[in-house]
Amino acid sequence: MAEHHDHEHQHEEPKGESLLDKITEKIHAHDSSSSDSDDDKGDTSASFKSKIYRLFGRERPVHKVFGGGKPADIFLWRDKKVSGGVLGGATVAWILFELLEYHFLTLICHILMAALAVVFLWSNASFFINKSLPHIPQVHIPEEPVKEIASALRVEINRAIAVLRDIASGRDLKSFLYAIAGLWVLSVVGSWFNFLTLLYIGVILLFTVPVFYEKYDDKVDTFAEKAMAEIKKQYVVFDAKVLSKIPRGPLKDKKIA
Repeated sequence: MAEHHDHEHQHEEPKGESLLDKITEKIHAHDSSSSDSDDDKGDTSASFKSKIYRLFGRERPVHKVFGGGKPADIFLWRDKKVSGGVLGGATVAWILFELLEYHFLTLICHILMAALAVVFLWSNASFFINKSLPHIPQVHIPEEPVKEIASALRVEINRAIAVLRDIASGRDLKSFLYAIAGLWVLSVVGSWFNFLTLLYIGVILLFTVPVFYEKYDDKVDTFAEKAMAEIKKQYVVFDAKVLSKIPRGPLKDKKIA
């Protein structure tokens, strides 16, 4: 009887193990299927995000586009005091030089005259009123920031020259037409305003457009996508009716000796 009982117990153990194994397998299968579905959802959302149209092919945040440093904080109003001070200073300069017709050299001379007069009178009056002499700090322009600014300007100027060279080479007619249209618009705007007013308008746009775009980038990108599609459609029509009928010879690359 004991042997029979042991024999039945041995038969019951594999059944329990097999039942537990089946339950465990089902749980693992459910987890793996749910993880696969989550991965599929993640891939779908990532692909959907990658398909979203961004203005100028932007793939980074606006703050990173501006370098992500102090200038980006100023242009995007992350530091409101500095941003307001810079914009206020530009506004005061525009009022002085444009509306009041104050000359830049005259302003610099008047400021220096007033500063020298105040410090000179204070230095001489300190002997009579028993006050300490005013502390005049020594100002030195550091070398590294000047080199960095010059290097950044050099890179941008070389890049602009390379773009102009590619446009002038005649290989890309679309870029040539865009450049001509942009320069023509700039010349028309320049005829309406003088250089100082145009520079001030640029400063105003620099302090308003990026922060507006950062706040409403989805709506702006949607509108820009529709506008670009319409522009491309009109360009195809213009190319079929006008540009394709212009006779052009084969372009030959000139070898530079």
